[in-house]
Amino acid sequence: MLHPQPGFIARLLRVREFALIVMILVIGGGLHLITGRFFTTPNLNAISLGFATSAIIVFGMTAALVSGGFDLSVGSVFAMGGVTAALALRADIPIPLAMLCGVGAGVAAGIVNGFLITQVQINPFITTLGMLGIARGVSLAVTEGSPLAELPTEFFVFGQGRDILGIPNLILIALAVILIGDILMRRSSAFRQIYYVGGNEEAARLSGINVNRVKFGVYILSASLAAFAGVLSVSRFTVADPGTGVGEELRIIAACIIGGCSLRGGKGTVVGGLLGLIFVGFINNGMILLRVPVYWQQLSMGVVLLLAVGFDTLSQRWQISSRGKKAGPATS
Repeated sequence: MLHPQPGFIARLLRVREFALIVMILVIGGGLHLITGRFFTTPNLNAISLGFATSAIIVFGMTAALVSGGFDLSVGSVFAMGGVTAALALRADIPIPLAMLCGVGAGVAAGIVNGFLITQVQINPFITTLGMLGIARGVSLAVTEGSPLAELPTEFFVFGQGRDILGIPNLILIALAVILIGDILMRRSSAFRQIYYVGGNEEAARLSGINVNRVKFGVYILSASLAAFAGVLSVSRFTVADPGTGVGEELRIIAACIIGGCSLRGGKGTVVGGLLGLIFVGFINNGMILLRVPVYWQQLSMGVVLLLAVGFDTLSQRWQISSRGKKAGPATS
């Protein structure tokens, strides 16, 4: 029988997520004391807009990590989705259909990933790494490496508009995706199967769960959300750059692991991934305010990712050790 996850407030009281909130506030407070500009409306607005599209991708990446896999192609699919939508707009295709074309490019990438992983049995790392190159290559080939501009101004309302209480539409869309994702991962029986597959694939299969179908769906979800985020990014910046999204996959994976996802699968929440993304965003923004050179910012992201993975590994070992001690010595 499937049991729903605890509610939003209950999850905030968990040690991992509560500790993240405290760390975020401490980092933000420290940066504000040093710079005097961190907790200002313009800066917080810039931070929120900066990771709004990434927050959309967090939902899909969380599902992929919980299933026991991951998706290295999201940065390239992000670019391909935006480029596809821009090409459709320049061909005078109506805006809603053009946006669907962009998302459709992501769905196609997800289908390829899902097929290769579930039917051909290729490792997710190799599969999505290959798609990373394919999607990036397609984006560069169809644009000849040049950004696509001269798009209809009506399209920019999604990325630049402020239709409700002056809040940017892009932030509202991202929050809606996170909220829907959190509810689905906690309460939908179909999405709860992702946890069972990631926690113990063989047990999930024996219990009647179609493991391949779950995995297939996870990679379609991840790629389609990445493409959707890419479409919204074009709406925000008014151009489709085939080179955008480079390194985005590392930032998203780092955020999800910091937020509680495990590389071994079976663990993680969408809200935790969002908190991890905010944590990473605060660090990056703080470095900008402190005028830290760009290459040090890139180095810090690598360090954060390694620390997050290291913490996850040590946490898993500690849990296994604790279970062994509780079980006690075997008796004959």
